[in-house]
Amino acid sequence: MTACTPLSTAFAELPAGADRGALRIEYRWLNPERVDAPLAVFLHEGLGSIAMWKDWPQTLCDALGFRGLVYSRPGYGRSTPRDHDVKWPVDFMHRQAHDVLPALLDALQVDEAERARMWLVGHSDGGSIALLYAAAFPHALGGAIVVAPHVIVEQKSVDAIAQAKIAFETTDFKPKLARYHNDVDSAFYGWNDIWLNTDFRRWNITGALPSITCPLFAAQGHDDEYGTMAQIDLIQQHVAHVQLAKLDGCGHSPHRQAPELLNAKIAAFVKSR
Repeated sequence: MTACTPLSTAFAELPAGADRGALRIEYRWLNPERVDAPLAVFLHEGLGSIAMWKDWPQTLCDALGFRGLVYSRPGYGRSTPRDHDVKWPVDFMHRQAHDVLPALLDALQVDEAERARMWLVGHSDGGSIALLYAAAFPHALGGAIVVAPHVIVEQKSVDAIAQAKIAFETTDFKPKLARYHNDVDSAFYGWNDIWLNTDFRRWNITGALPSITCPLFAAQGHDDEYGTMAQIDLIQQHVAHVQLAKLDGCGHSPHRQAPELLNAKIAAFVKSR
């Protein structure tokens, strides 16, 4: 198995929580010298990691004048892998938003004043986690940027994820993905198994969305292979102040497919707050 390429990362030790064991979380600071700037925390997609972001978090932080924090969630990158007999629960994204992210911020000594100015930037599953955090801590966040988030489970998502499993098991997708994870099976099957679990079809976080009071920006590509515009339209139905960006010529990863356009739209939004 090919280990992911090491970056200038460090590790935070999170003590055991109510529903999990102790965790070792890979993280990386961006622009740490900007001690007075707001902090942007990046939440990766369902198969992502620090390494898989590549340079987009840095370019966005530079455009915003922010500091940044990127980390690999448990099961991904160089963080504590998922035991292969463990399945993610249906509420796995809630647990990331309500438990793991706050515990990481505690471990890194991000205080209440910093959190009140903090922005979350999430892609795909990471976007959903950002929404759940913003709903749970409505008065302790500067704002949230979500790119191709999920708020319900669409058949289109299930079909694409089923196809991803075939590709992982029959093509060179697995060795390519292994560049970004020390345990690629942990990363892939953790994500794939829960999304294909029939119990997960009922997952729906729209009920949490009205609690979001911070500035919110949501972007999605018209050609997203993992979801439709219903995802961000549903956000707008429940959070009237959200600003939407519907992007032409983009699929599920606008930060890779049109980074300059996305950065410009995000920067304009953030600087208008």
